[in-house]
Amino acid sequence: MAPPPEPSHTPAQFDIAGDSTRREGTRLSEVLAGLSYALDLTEGQRPGHAVRTCLIGMRLGKMLRLSPPDQSALFYALLMKDLGCSSNAARFAALFGSHDQDLKAQIKEIDWTRALDAFRYVLRNVAPGQRLLTRTWRLLALMSHGHSEARDIVRTRCERGADIARLIGLDAATSDAIRSLDEHWDGQGQPYARRGHDIPRLARILNLAQTVEVYVSSYGVLTAYDMAAARRGSWFEPALVDALLSIPPTDQFWTNLATSGDLRALTAIEPPDRVVVADDEQIDSIAEGFARVIDAKSPWTYRHSTGVAAIAVSIGTHMGWSAGELRLLRRAALLHDLGKLGVSNLILDKPARLSPEEFAVMRQHTLHTAGILQRVSCFRDLADDAAGHHERLDGRGYHRGLVGRQIGRHARVLAVADICDALLASRPYRAGLPPERVLDVMRREAGGVIWAEAFLALEAVMNQAAAAEHASDAPAAIQVAALAEDYNQAA
Repeated sequence: MAPPPEPSHTPAQFDIAGDSTRREGTRLSEVLAGLSYALDLTEGQRPGHAVRTCLIGMRLGKMLRLSPPDQSALFYALLMKDLGCSSNAARFAALFGSHDQDLKAQIKEIDWTRALDAFRYVLRNVAPGQRLLTRTWRLLALMSHGHSEARDIVRTRCERGADIARLIGLDAATSDAIRSLDEHWDGQGQPYARRGHDIPRLARILNLAQTVEVYVSSYGVLTAYDMAAARRGSWFEPALVDALLSIPPTDQFWTNLATSGDLRALTAIEPPDRVVVADDEQIDSIAEGFARVIDAKSPWTYRHSTGVAAIAVSIGTHMGWSAGELRLLRRAALLHDLGKLGVSNLILDKPARLSPEEFAVMRQHTLHTAGILQRVSCFRDLADDAAGHHERLDGRGYHRGLVGRQIGRHARVLAVADICDALLASRPYRAGLPPERVLDVMRREAGGVIWAEAFLALEAVMNQAAAAEHASDAPAAIQVAALAEDYNQAA
């Protein structure tokens, strides 16, 4: 008997008749606030760090009587201040031999412009758990190149963040604030050593708001106030610190901040006459922008998300899917590895087989992807598909262990596209494979592990175009003959 037809996975609120699909009522602020939780993962901050930073920064902006356009630009800059955060993660991990999230979380709590504090930070974090000789060599290397390395790392982060802000449709004032996030009032900040009023006003607010949030979340309001007062005139503009300290530490604002568990608090502070409703084109741009954030996390996956999206759409097109379904499939593909922003680069870039403990951490990335996308109404219906790219037809996949048609057909296509792109590209533990070898490896799994119909579509597409544009010329760190790890670490 013929199997029942596949159900369409296109949500009812989408008109899939053509490319003119639109979703009404999705605030841009909701989309970006939900996705900001992915940036919190990368920075090693508590979930909701960017949202709470936004609440603090907008309170300051209101006290300073910013104009409505400046309030709107500040609002988005506060939410998206860490857009460039993934671009320096691999470098942090490589320099220190330590988990990048731990390094980033700690660096926000020290005054790294003071030599003794910076030295203690390096000493505490360089190659933890390694032999004394290893730690000594790393320490010497860091101390000899520390200042220039730090400036380059911050410049990369700030410039990348500013560029992605423009890509997703944010204005120049927002982009400029993100670019100058780490500048200090006294000119001792990074990366351009701007001073005083040469630093964009919105960036000055960003710097104070994010640092205060870290201290409030970690140590309480009084300690945050002490920190701000101590750095008044050095890190922070004196007038901004004075505005902050004029809020009583017992003010209900701080109590509400600690209990802000969802995104509804942002609705009340978003400038009401500047609310932006994101259309499908901007939502597509946001997915593309966050794909860049994801792929920048590791030099081995610098174009993985876009590669998976291109392959998945080619498969769906060959299978005759509608334009609306292809749009949803592409978004899910671009965001499928969102949760990898929470995985240490010591794991992502490891040039050897992962230990059971490391692989357990890696498996959590799909759970993170689902949790973040479920926060955003326009991506909620894609969450299971995007997070299901490691599910297997035989039930041995993760994170839900689904079997056969329990796995949505979008997720089944993503699984095929994900494996294909990963095998074409180089990884730390092997070189990229030629297209014909990729098809040979995947053919053995068609029908038992991956969806046979999607594989046949992939085979047809690759045979037609040879998929030369997907192959990576980057050499592998270590080349191995065996491919046993490809289905464990392929993506």
